[in-house]
Amino acid sequence: METQLPADPVQAIERPQIVTQSLLYLDGVSVSFDGFRAINSLSLIIAPGEMRAIIGPNGAGKTTMMDIITGKTKPDTGDVIFDGHVDLTKLDETAIANLGIGRKFQKPTVFEMHTVEDNIEMAVKADRTVFGTLFSRHSAEIWRRVDELLGIVRLGDHRKRLAGDLSHGQKQWLEIGMLLAQDPKLLLVDEPAAGMTDVETGATADLLKDIARTHSVVVVEHDMGFIRELGVKVTCLHEGSVLAEGSLDQVSSDERVIEVYLGR
Repeated sequence: METQLPADPVQAIERPQIVTQSLLYLDGVSVSFDGFRAINSLSLIIAPGEMRAIIGPNGAGKTTMMDIITGKTKPDTGDVIFDGHVDLTKLDETAIANLGIGRKFQKPTVFEMHTVEDNIEMAVKADRTVFGTLFSRHSAEIWRRVDELLGIVRLGDHRKRLAGDLSHGQKQWLEIGMLLAQDPKLLLVDEPAAGMTDVETGATADLLKDIARTHSVVVVEHDMGFIRELGVKVTCLHEGSVLAEGSLDQVSSDERVIEVYLGR
């Protein structure tokens, strides 16, 4: 007799069109730590293929927001829906990463005693997607993918160098390449321009714009010049909720943003 599998309760829930058409949907999300409300009824929508910049003063909730999206922190209340139907609050960090959400922390984490190409190769080999399953035993396919990723992150000429010998900016690019090896649908990037030279900052903006052609990207950043180079919609957080949203010019001219973040 054929066994009937139960329907996935996460997918079975009927959701409004605005949810099903979004890549990331947060609504009424709140979380408190020892009585301090780090996220306060936060609502945010990221569309498929969108790059969004998140700004705000220290303590605004930017890191906690990313912790919630990636499963490190569970919200007390609210909806966190990915890809139109998946309830992220029911999943752990590993399951969320496997769904296609990659996170780049501010400090780059690479294997410094290995070459640049080895770092990328290890990331490709760890790929749990269909690509990784199909080509895990085909080294030619792996190296074609490595070549492609090195080209994307502007490190093709540095492939034989030890990762530890790269500049800070180049290490950032290498880690982005390692995340791209997993082909995430959504990439969360924390302060990518911090500590970079002006040349590296400009190149990083170009890199993220290239990546945003095929991936959704959320960039948390304090460098307003860098955000202007990105040319994307900006969300300003304050005290765990959205204070203002729009173009950089619109947000930076908002009196509330000037008062709490940019200064007079």
